[in-house]
Amino acid sequence: MTRARSSMTSPSSTPEEDFIFPTGGALGAEVRGVDLSQPLSESEVATIRRALLDHFVLLFPGQRITDEELVRFTSYFGRPVEHVRQQRDRPVKEIFFISNVRENGELIGALGNEEVSFHSDLSYLPQPGTLSLLYAVEVPSSGGDTHWCNCCAAYEALGAAAKDELKGLRALHRHYVDSQNPLEPVTHPVVCTHPDSGRRALYVGPHLTKSIVGMPSTDSDALLQRLYDHLSQPRFIWTHSWCLGDLIMWDNRPTMHRRDAFPDTERRVMKRTQVFNDEVPFE
Repeated sequence: MTRARSSMTSPSSTPEEDFIFPTGGALGAEVRGVDLSQPLSESEVATIRRALLDHFVLLFPGQRITDEELVRFTSYFGRPVEHVRQQRDRPVKEIFFISNVRENGELIGALGNEEVSFHSDLSYLPQPGTLSLLYAVEVPSSGGDTHWCNCCAAYEALGAAAKDELKGLRALHRHYVDSQNPLEPVTHPVVCTHPDSGRRALYVGPHLTKSIVGMPSTDSDALLQRLYDHLSQPRFIWTHSWCLGDLIMWDNRPTMHRRDAFPDTERRVMKRTQVFNDEVPFE
């Protein structure tokens, strides 16, 4: 089933490009009039890359693309790689399915229909995912909305004392399925610097962050909860209700995201690609 699209909020000022329209929210922009089933020009790719750096999350509505075309579009921004999690055999290995649908009693994808709390993709790895792309093939009539948090704005809104408190701190990140984790514990700075923009962002989330390194558990839990409460304020969040054919690309370094639950009686099928860089998050 599909849902009627609500209109995006257009900015009062002239858009930065003819086809980039900021959401008017804490982050995000809609890219209009671009057909991702066709190859893009160098200038189009450059504009999209700049918009992603500026807005962190980009929505491409109304796309009708094949798996190969999704991988081609992803490749403009880095090398698409197969997801680290195992999934059933599929023709295009770079495509990872997010779905609650079962075929012959077996889930065709990951994450089911339950809520998924705030996280940055693959932060439990030494070199986490940088860009993620998600394409809506089937969507339920209600639920399944995705919320993105502007972690740069959240960091910048902290007072000087709070920023000083976070200097030099590192957090332990682990997947909830133990077999997904590397053999050695993975830690990242609580505050990370984006390698391209130089902006600093909070890099913790309740789904995958477990503790602050070297801090007593009660103090660690209290600090992380304060940061989660701060990050989850509506002023830092943009929410998207998916429609059939939506493709969203986001940068995991200045953002985190979560998903609402949806009825398991309805189908949701999303196709995901990802880009890794060789960088390790740094303060």
